[in-house]
Amino acid sequence: METIIQVENLVKQYRKAKEPAVRGVSFDVRAGEFFAFLGPNGAGKTTTISILTTTLAKTSGTITIAGYDLDKQPKQVRRNIGIIFQNPSLDLELTAEENIRLHVSLYGLYPYRPMYRLMPADYRKRVADLAEMVGIQDHLFKKLKKFSGGMKRKLEIVRSLMHRPKVLFLDEPTSGLDAVSRRSLWEYLKKIRDEENMTIFLTTHYLDEAEGADRVCIINQGRIEMVGAPHELKQQLISRYMLIDAADRDRLRQELEAMQLRFAETDNGFQVRYDGPTPQAIIAQLQTPLSKLEVYDPTLEEAYIRLVTRQEGGMGA
Repeated sequence: METIIQVENLVKQYRKAKEPAVRGVSFDVRAGEFFAFLGPNGAGKTTTISILTTTLAKTSGTITIAGYDLDKQPKQVRRNIGIIFQNPSLDLELTAEENIRLHVSLYGLYPYRPMYRLMPADYRKRVADLAEMVGIQDHLFKKLKKFSGGMKRKLEIVRSLMHRPKVLFLDEPTSGLDAVSRRSLWEYLKKIRDEENMTIFLTTHYLDEAEGADRVCIINQGRIEMVGAPHELKQQLISRYMLIDAADRDRLRQELEAMQLRFAETDNGFQVRYDGPTPQAIIAQLQTPLSKLEVYDPTLEEAYIRLVTRQEGGMGA
């Protein structure tokens, strides 16, 4: 698969800081991928995404985005990325369409015209198509004062996609939104990703949002700790197991041993690891009637917390 973002040995040293905020970070993002970039506060996450979006200068390292060198071709990089930051940057005194029109004019996509009907036909079609895609087509000509937080986020999505970027950077896009608005926003983002054939680069504090990512990259203390699919990270950091029990424990123990499964006997039953065979496959082979069956499948959040706390413990030791 084609690589659309390549980061090699990225370093950011702030002048008054004793240690670099980012320490030789390297990773890649594939075209069309949903890539989640996670890390605790102060880990270097915001610094990295600020550098990638050309809003902060790096100290050293090389970065290419959509085939363009970030140092030598920053304008070409900006033309190929869209950005939605944590804090909205919208003018509440303008209508939704006026916010879009001002943005594309400043961006150099279209010459500014004082009225919507005077804008080029392809601009009007793009606005209408994107507004319909995210469900704000009936609010385009209303002032933002009456918009909910979710609607403002959707407007920012429309605005960021007007120039058909290859990569959409989302920095805490659902921060401050209620659960319904968060779910609605992600439904639209997934739809846009499919229809626009776009790469999504996400930073978020909501670990459940990263569960659906193709790959997750965890940065901690300025260094990349792990990169992989969510299920790979969970398998490496936290064991998955079943808790089973039976009236005839001796027989159950013998069966588990014969199947060469890793298990531990406790007062509550047998904790059986299932990193290989699925719980269903294991149960299907058991002949002993079970009196208890509980399946423990860790979340990405649990794996993330395990990694971060493990690293914090290592620093303190």
